[in-house]
Amino acid sequence: MNQPVEGFSKRSKEEKIKWLAEQYTPQPEQTISLLKQYWSSDAQLQQLHDEFIENTLTNFYLPLGVAPNFLINGNLYAIPMAIEESSVVAAASKAAKFWLERGGFHAQVLGTEKIGQVHFLFFGDPRELSEFIEEIRPILRSDAQALTRNMEKRGGGITRIELRDKTSDIKGYYQLHCTFETLDAMGANFINSCLEQFASTLLREAAIYPKFSSMDPPLEVLMSILSNYVPDCLVRAEVSCPVAELGEESGISGADFARRMVQAVAIADCEPHRAVTHNKGIMNGVDAVVLATGNDFRAVEAGVHAYAARSGRYRSLSQAEVRDGRFRFWMDIPLALGTVGGLTGLHPLVGLAHEILQKPSAGELMQIVAVAGLAQNFAALRSLVTVGIQKGHMKMHLLNILNQLSATQKEKENLIEHFKTNTVTHNAVVKALEDHRAQK
Repeated sequence: MNQPVEGFSKRSKEEKIKWLAEQYTPQPEQTISLLKQYWSSDAQLQQLHDEFIENTLTNFYLPLGVAPNFLINGNLYAIPMAIEESSVVAAASKAAKFWLERGGFHAQVLGTEKIGQVHFLFFGDPRELSEFIEEIRPILRSDAQALTRNMEKRGGGITRIELRDKTSDIKGYYQLHCTFETLDAMGANFINSCLEQFASTLLREAAIYPKFSSMDPPLEVLMSILSNYVPDCLVRAEVSCPVAELGEESGISGADFARRMVQAVAIADCEPHRAVTHNKGIMNGVDAVVLATGNDFRAVEAGVHAYAARSGRYRSLSQAEVRDGRFRFWMDIPLALGTVGGLTGLHPLVGLAHEILQKPSAGELMQIVAVAGLAQNFAALRSLVTVGIQKGHMKMHLLNILNQLSATQKEKENLIEHFKTNTVTHNAVVKALEDHRAQK
């Protein structure tokens, strides 16, 4: 029976690996060998990776690919994407090439406001609390000056501090709802530091506020934390072209293609079961670029899906229409991203990704990421309303199946040629490989 471990974090990496392998795996020596196989041969680089998180054992690799030919606001990009799913990079590249010949993608930042909150309990007179917050608002700002000075020099900082009464939801519950501009930084540490200073000031000033003298304590701060829901940190990406140009390569007329695309988006907008998968396809593109550029894809995911449900029902992020003979496909998406701080200055491949993207500002990165998501969505919908999603996806998945079956390089080449004109399924690949080996 496995036993609890004491002082695990203080052990060396070798000791951690040995303990884990012996306690939790049936073949410890193979486990140790596998983990060490993924270590970098560069000791300095490996130490850098070891220090990113706690209790590091090894590196978990994901493929880093690139999707070329993205024309965005007149500039040509090759977009780095870190993702394990077959066909995502290929689909994005195909969409990029399609729109390259039709004017490219257009994107604009609609807002960059980020949010943080101090959550607290107060059971006194709401009017007195409101007066108190009005009086101490300048003190809140001045107490945070040491934290905000450098950000303000660059044009950012605290933009708003307001009291929100949430007592209709929870008895005694209020917020200091605060907004921030963090420029090229994602800003999580900056925002959280400011919020914790606000909480300290709030408690100190409440303790000496005359109208709260009969209350002990006057209020209770529960927590101070940024929000990953950023509906006003928004970017729009779009494409458009004459309907007649859509029919090329799709096998159906441009008018029919446009009609089917508009209907497909409408279905995703009204049917949550479809909307989740529809938006997941968007996030295939978004997450891959967010991860490659060293940003927090979990925060982005949470904020985007909350935004998709802002009407009270989970809906499509993208929209499509035909007007005056033109097809238009677009999306508004909240993205809180950074190009300085975090992994951007530490992880060598993250630094390279930013170089490939021509060292974008946070606003420019927002536009690139949104375009990657829209391109992925267009590619998926284009397949769905024409030939079906599996034809392209399974052909890209073919190599994964062949690797699972331990196919040789020559066998892979022969089977790839075979499935250029045959439908890819797991069973079909198994049979084709068996037949090929039998012929040999």
